[in-house]
Amino acid sequence: MPEPGGAKSETPMKGGQYRRLLRPLEAELVALQEWVKVSGARICVVFEGRDTAGKGGVIKAITARVSPRVFRVVALPAPTEREKSQMYVQRYLSHLPAAGEVVIFDRSWYNRAGVERVMGFCTDEEAQHFLQLIPAVERAIVDSGVVLLKYWLEISEEQQTRRLQSRIDDPRKIWKLSDLDLKSYSRWYDYSRARDEMFHLTDTGWAPWYVAITDDKKRGRLNIIDHLLGQIPYEPLDHRAVVLPKRQHAHGYTAPRQPLHWIPTPY
Repeated sequence: MPEPGGAKSETPMKGGQYRRLLRPLEAELVALQEWVKVSGARICVVFEGRDTAGKGGVIKAITARVSPRVFRVVALPAPTEREKSQMYVQRYLSHLPAAGEVVIFDRSWYNRAGVERVMGFCTDEEAQHFLQLIPAVERAIVDSGVVLLKYWLEISEEQQTRRLQSRIDDPRKIWKLSDLDLKSYSRWYDYSRARDEMFHLTDTGWAPWYVAITDDKKRGRLNIIDHLLGQIPYEPLDHRAVVLPKRQHAHGYTAPRQPLHWIPTPY
């Protein structure tokens, strides 16, 4: 996949610069949230990409300063036996946003076009049927009034190797490393072929794919949030004037002398 024109620098962004640039974007996400609540808008954001591409980090950056009652993250586990007997997309559709919600899918129905296909969890016929069907499903979602945004996070082979190795070496990250990650690692080009066909068949005028290079996680998060905000026609609301009220008088209240069970304070 060719490098995008927006990749401005190979130098990793420093943490201080990242936090400084993220702050106004967080404020805009809050403005988006308030508009969604008032307008009753329905926003659905899909994040897909290679293993270690940074989907979780992007989602955390988006949701860090907003309400989980408005921004709802959906990361479904493996299907149950009952769900396996349903129409494939059925268990995802039940999580689509209602009025006043932003739903973020940390992986989505596109599991069938990627990991399930490459790792043999579905047949090639099932994958092809999905790829032919899903554009019409997404057209119905968009026609119902949902704003549907699909993001693919892409990293280089070298960066994926570094990130997986860091998970092996760092006891804080080892929980992120699954047996499936290890199996998937050796099938880089199988995933590339599956991704390319997915783009070819499901990159539509009503639900296009947006691709973000995330070799530098911090730059990738900023670029994605900035792009996401630009795709939604929200209108920031006027800030209401807020003045803290006076606190009540103690009226004889005194704190107990022996508070119970204070935790130690080694820090």
